[in-house]
Amino acid sequence: MSRDSEHYNKGMEVLNEMVGAPGLLAIESLHKFYPDFADMLVSFGFGELYAREALDYKQRETITLTALITQGAFEQMGFHLNAALNVGMSPKEIVELVIHCAGYVGFPKACSAMVQVMNVFEQRGIKEI
Repeated sequence: MSRDSEHYNKGMEVLNEMVGAPGLLAIESLHKFYPDFADMLVSFGFGELYAREALDYKQRETITLTALITQGAFEQMGFHLNAALNVGMSPKEIVELVIHCAGYVGFPKACSAMVQVMNVFEQRGIKEI
């Protein structure tokens, strides 16, 4: 795959703005394993989708977290929970998002998501919701 440098550079900017060094390290790790995938993820995921103007990062993370819970893609949640907190979602909003999803995707997925939330909150020292 040939890298679209405009979208890739924008994607790296967005990624850095949302999650900083941990996000850049995650991309670096993927890049070492399979550069084309990392380039695609940065260029499309962050350089095109997240960089669009109609929604802000907080709204996009709300959508992303909901989609991850719906799919049961819990391995991706830590990254996006940190991003959500970094872009202005409050711990209360995140917990309420998970609770709301329980009514639509069921308690097993909501419980698994809440475990991810609890882990990230513990890592970040968040004790009050």
